[in-house]
Amino acid sequence: MTATVDISAREAEVLTLVGEHLSNAEIGARLFISVRTVESHVSSLLRKLGVPDRRALAQHASEPVRADRSHPAPELPAPLTSFIGRRRERAELTEMIRNDRQVTAVGPGGVGKTRLALSVAAEVAEEFSDGVWFVDLVPITSPDIDVVAGTVGLALGLGEQPGRGMDESVLAALADRHALLVLDNCEHVRDGVAPFIERLLAACPRVTVLATSRARLLVPFERAYTVPPMSLAGDGESDAVALFMDRAAASGWPPNHALREQVAAFCGGLDGMALAIELAAARWTTLGLDGLTDGLSDQLRMLAGGARTDDRHRSVRAALDWSHALLEPADRVLLRRMSVFMKSFSVTAAAEVTASGKGVVADGLARLAEQSLLAVMASPTGTEYRALETIRQYGMERLAEAGELDEVRSLHLRWCLAEAADLAVVRADWRARFDAVADDLRAALAWAADRPELRAEAYGLARQLAELTFTRHLIGESQQRYEQAAALADDSAAAPMLRQAAAVAGCRMRGDDMYRLNRAAADAARRAGDTAGAAADLATAATNAYRFASKFVSPLPPGEAIALVAEAEELAGDDPAARAAVALAEAGRALTEAFGAAEGSPDAVPETIACAERAVELAHRTGDPLAESAALDTLTGTQSWAGDAFAAAATARRRMTLLASAPRTPTGTHELIDALGEATEAGLGVGDLPGARRWARQLADHPMLAEVGHRATSQLLVADALAGNVDEVLTRSARFLEAWQRAGNPTGSVLGAAVAGVEMIHGLRDDRDARREWSAVMDQLDTPAEHTYGYRAVYDSMLLLHNGDAGGALERMAPEPGEVWRWLTWVWLHWYVALRAEATVLAGSPDAADRLAEAGTIVAGNPVAGAIVERAGALLADDRERLLATAAAFDAAGCRYQSARTMVLAGGDHAARGAAALAELGLAPMTPPG
Repeated sequence: MTATVDISAREAEVLTLVGEHLSNAEIGARLFISVRTVESHVSSLLRKLGVPDRRALAQHASEPVRADRSHPAPELPAPLTSFIGRRRERAELTEMIRNDRQVTAVGPGGVGKTRLALSVAAEVAEEFSDGVWFVDLVPITSPDIDVVAGTVGLALGLGEQPGRGMDESVLAALADRHALLVLDNCEHVRDGVAPFIERLLAACPRVTVLATSRARLLVPFERAYTVPPMSLAGDGESDAVALFMDRAAASGWPPNHALREQVAAFCGGLDGMALAIELAAARWTTLGLDGLTDGLSDQLRMLAGGARTDDRHRSVRAALDWSHALLEPADRVLLRRMSVFMKSFSVTAAAEVTASGKGVVADGLARLAEQSLLAVMASPTGTEYRALETIRQYGMERLAEAGELDEVRSLHLRWCLAEAADLAVVRADWRARFDAVADDLRAALAWAADRPELRAEAYGLARQLAELTFTRHLIGESQQRYEQAAALADDSAAAPMLRQAAAVAGCRMRGDDMYRLNRAAADAARRAGDTAGAAADLATAATNAYRFASKFVSPLPPGEAIALVAEAEELAGDDPAARAAVALAEAGRALTEAFGAAEGSPDAVPETIACAERAVELAHRTGDPLAESAALDTLTGTQSWAGDAFAAAATARRRMTLLASAPRTPTGTHELIDALGEATEAGLGVGDLPGARRWARQLADHPMLAEVGHRATSQLLVADALAGNVDEVLTRSARFLEAWQRAGNPTGSVLGAAVAGVEMIHGLRDDRDARREWSAVMDQLDTPAEHTYGYRAVYDSMLLLHNGDAGGALERMAPEPGEVWRWLTWVWLHWYVALRAEATVLAGSPDAADRLAEAGTIVAGNPVAGAIVERAGALLADDRERLLATAAAFDAAGCRYQSARTMVLAGGDHAARGAAALAELGLAPMTPPG
């Protein structure tokens, strides 16, 4: 007879005992209930199962309760919460159940094995004509096969028969049934479950078993499916985020949708573990996302839930206690000692940290992996293991409880020092190797730094980590590690660390940090008795204040720099390096004072240049290319100030040649970055647009400038704006603007030329909205008014001339170059002079010939400015052939805009070709001069 299984758990227990032929009094005593209650349950069972008497009821107890197929799988527990995501996992596990008779869903506690198994079982229930049966093995404490079989029999509604074991009853009941048996939580009774399943599948050919376990059951024909953590793919749209948002919303305070990306990062910190995510979401209303994120460092404390049906899942710690209790003593030791590794590790690494043989460790790691306490992964160097973060933190607690923390940490520190030393050699796989151990190096350093007896080892690791993070282009951390190394070192070793930290700060455009660290290096050197080193550090602090003033948030008061130079000179003695550093500081001071003068003094030019050349000579004698590079930088600035753009460009190229073979240390990299910017400006100043763009592209792509993308791309924007490379300007300006906004919209004149150049390009395109947007950015930069006569005059005049307003351009450039000399040197002098000459001709000024002659002398040798002046002369002479020749000159110089402009100015058929060229560039039509 087919009967429904709509009976309670207590009724099922009573039915089983009736099948054992116990009296009502015996059943009441066994179940600790009254006889009247037993009688009530028996009466209910007689009615529900449709049998006439107790004898028939006892006989029915030996048969499994058949499901009424009009009800969907009533044997499966009904989850209290919705099932989220897992589309791929459900499909894969469903396919395996259809193809294999024994499938084990394997994974660590809390990963979501049971919920996945229930979901899949419900989905395939209609494919099993005799139903789906769920058996929870958690209550079992004995791995005996008879106990396992008895629990399965109870779930099937079977009772024991005299002279017949429960395993035999189960096999007989399922022999001809087409059913799916879900055995949940098998890990602690594997020794009983494995033989039971083996016998069941042999005797019952139409039964399929889906088991969940933290370890494989190792039975014949087993197909193991490793249940992964909740998917983190898709960031804010991942399964992990969906689970968190759903469970957090159940609290009555749904998280803001805008937080999804932050929730994604938080779930990543939980490794996507379903139980951990659910427990964390339950605390959403009391901790908020900030509090939850702060708790990631102590997940076991944070992830403690309230009352649950299954005590193992009341907290992550409870789930791990369950797994830990199943381990052999030796495996418990190995698990806690492996928890010192922050990420993945090899057998060799594990053997070093445990001071054990590799064979023993390999065997133990394999057992931990089988218990789903370690994940196994393939790497280019072989097999590696990793514990999820919650398991790792649990192991660390156990390590401390065992009193082994210091011993294992010390072994781990020794391993980290060896790994860091090996990484000093950069090979093809260097980045992956560093990333694999970086967190371990950081953790070992954090532990050792707090122990006075390990100060030397901590210093060594901090120094190595500073160098490695710099190579990895993590320059913010590199500066921090150099400073940390200095704090751990004695004074003699501290000074070099602080000097390197200052150089890294320079790469980060942090002038104030550079100054602070140079001063700290001087103090350390002085304490160590190195007065010459202290002198060089003080002089360098002053020099950097002069050289890199744009990197300072708070400019150094002039008197303070002067005092530093004087103090450095007193300490320098006869030391060549110290004397060279002092000479460079004096040259920087002289140049700064010259730039700061109200008017240029011709008498000061030779003296200032001589001062800079002396600094170069002294630096060259030291044999230090980086010291010489710094001196060449000052000489370049001095030559530019003197108006000798070609000499400045030659010195900038000399500096680049010198740095080609310089070491890529922080100091060397800082010099190179500065030299690339200087070489770019030098090329622009003398009309070498291809060379300027080449240097600027190297600067924009330099990995050390990733933190300051607006600074990195600024020079390339200037070069492309002057060349008329519209598409490049539009593309890179978007990157510039994004980086600038990300950095907090910093002010400063160093960015002004780039922003004004982009504004001009939008003007040439006649895109008024975009031009207004960039004009607003320009206003935020708060650039000095004097720059109105530098790049602003050049860009404004190019736009005015494009729109046919030669008179406006001439008015914009009314001041003579000598009147505004401070802002027309370097990049802008030749451009200003050439465009001014063209405006004079197009505006019909009577002194046009004289101005052309003067301009030709100034820009001689500059291919772009020279061609502009030559074009103006051709226009004045009305010589079309001569005019058209300048188009070829512009093309050769890499200045497509000026080439197209020349064609328009030539008129006739040439004007049409010029207009087409402008349109191809993405520019608006040019208005002929009126």
